[in-house]
Amino acid sequence: MTWSARLAELGIKLPAVAAPLAAYVPAVKSGSYVYTSGQLPFVDGKLPATGKVGAEVSPEEAKDYARLSILNALAAVDSVVGIDNVARVVKVVGFVASAEGFTGQPAVINGASETLGEIFGDAGIHARSAVGVAELPIGAPVEVELIVEVN
Repeated sequence: MTWSARLAELGIKLPAVAAPLAAYVPAVKSGSYVYTSGQLPFVDGKLPATGKVGAEVSPEEAKDYARLSILNALAAVDSVVGIDNVARVVKVVGFVASAEGFTGQPAVINGASETLGEIFGDAGIHARSAVGVAELPIGAPVEVELIVEVN
């Protein structure tokens, strides 16, 4: 089964590639890898929420935003090499705009990791970092970067 067929089976449609907010591109292929820029949880070009996790945004909502962010990252990968050329997911880096004292970053970024597992199965098992930060661009609660190996 192809990855595009798996997405269809799951009822997942990759979004349009999010327009960059500054001087960068959404993804770059180098050798056998595609590296994405940080992807925010845009839906139709807008953030569904702003604020810090553990204050204005609940951890459960943030987990959903991590899922949206990884789907935006996959859209960026798809735009460069085609989703069916992904051999495996290598690494995810997740950033969580965190209220003071919030330490649940790993559970938030599970929204991205679990989505990759759902789509790619064993090929979606990856290395990961989940980092709490003071602020993210335009007030986003979550940002995710993705590295995939391609055929």
